[in-house]
Amino acid sequence: MQRTRDDLEKKLHDSNTTPMFFPLEFLKAITCDFSTESVLGEGGFGVVYKGVLRSGKVIAVKKLFEIRLKEDTFQNEVRYLMGIKHQKIVQFLGYCAESSWEAIEQPSGSGKFIFGELPKRLLCFEYVCNKSLDNHISDESSGLEWNMRYEIIKGICNGLHFLHEECHMVHLDLKPENILMDSTMIPKIADFGLSRIFGEQQTRIVTDNRAGTCGYMAPEYLIRGVVSNKADIFSLGVILIEIITGDRDYPYFHHDRSQRDATTFQQFTEKVR
Repeated sequence: MQRTRDDLEKKLHDSNTTPMFFPLEFLKAITCDFSTESVLGEGGFGVVYKGVLRSGKVIAVKKLFEIRLKEDTFQNEVRYLMGIKHQKIVQFLGYCAESSWEAIEQPSGSGKFIFGELPKRLLCFEYVCNKSLDNHISDESSGLEWNMRYEIIKGICNGLHFLHEECHMVHLDLKPENILMDSTMIPKIADFGLSRIFGEQQTRIVTDNRAGTCGYMAPEYLIRGVVSNKADIFSLGVILIEIITGDRDYPYFHHDRSQRDATTFQQFTEKVR
């Protein structure tokens, strides 16, 4: 393990290294056995931990919930992320896919145990220190300067264009919580668990569970299962409204609120011309 850890840490310091497999024991070591003190955040599919290397370099380790784990979703995300490298996309460093046999008490409460195989699935990413976009946009975007808002919008569009045109991928869960901000407020798109790759195909109909986040899902996808780049563009539009006005529900409130937000949008466009 000592030699393996040294080799892995050396590779993690190489910016040109390709995503790789990480043993579970290595990830336990750098996260203090997934301690609560190492938790960076929690989402619908797992908990993200801070992994600290001996050099002090930090990476993010996402441990997927076993009870909600879908093997095809995990494999899809790994497969999609392996070939993506872009400054507006969070950098994928590697994965862990191991299983362990553990004694599990039967739910009847009889005190009897059965042995079950529990999958351990983890994803490792670059550590992005400035939290996610949702922490920076509320109450008219928390006072962010107009030029900063414009640069954030431009960065998200840049990353999304790369996904659509170069990777032929639809994200399908684009929202502020899945856009990470670095120390200079550069946005990085993250969380590709629901993404789909199309190849040359432009539109697809899905009949399985249409997962996503209410408020950011395009109507044609939510109602009829139509998946295309336009689904992400709808989500992007909602995010733009939030960045500009600080509120996702624009303009469906009272007249005075709508009038105020219209004025805010006009000021924004004038500032960034």
